[in-house]
Amino acid sequence: MAGATKKAETALRRKLKKIRMLLLDVDGVLTDGGIFLGGDGQELKRFHVQDGLGIRMIRLGGIKVGIITGRRSEAVTVRAQELHVDALYQGVADKLDAFNRILESYDIQDEEICYVGDDLSDLPVMKRSGVAVAVKNARTEVKRVSDYITRNSGGEGAVREVVEIILKAQGKWKAVLEKI
Repeated sequence: MAGATKKAETALRRKLKKIRMLLLDVDGVLTDGGIFLGGDGQELKRFHVQDGLGIRMIRLGGIKVGIITGRRSEAVTVRAQELHVDALYQGVADKLDAFNRILESYDIQDEEICYVGDDLSDLPVMKRSGVAVAVKNARTEVKRVSDYITRNSGGEGAVREVVEIILKAQGKWKAVLEKI
């Protein structure tokens, strides 16, 4: 949490202790935002392995993981299955609607959600989440509403960074490391 004042760090740590679910956007967060389209329409995405291990780690720490994305992609379905993501919402025009369904399905409150986003479509969910995180390469408007801005860009280990600060704030870091 480098660069934050001591008071801001303490406030963020207090919020992070309440987190029971990590929600993620895909394009620009789990990926660098680039999309490869083949001539047959197949969509390919590049995911960072450190983010994948981070998702595994946070699940070992007892925190659920969900994905809400505006696009629909078989690559995301496969990656979500590999990582045993708890909730997957693709092709979502209204991310706040998906957010509300997740709250109801998992009996979770707004303040128990950490949402990581990068673009304007993430703003409604970020404004409701207990902890709003913008990746380094997020739009300015997204950074303005964030409790934390990652040092890493989307698709470059930003999710792993968020996982580590959550687990450390909750005192679960060492126990999770022992399980890996």
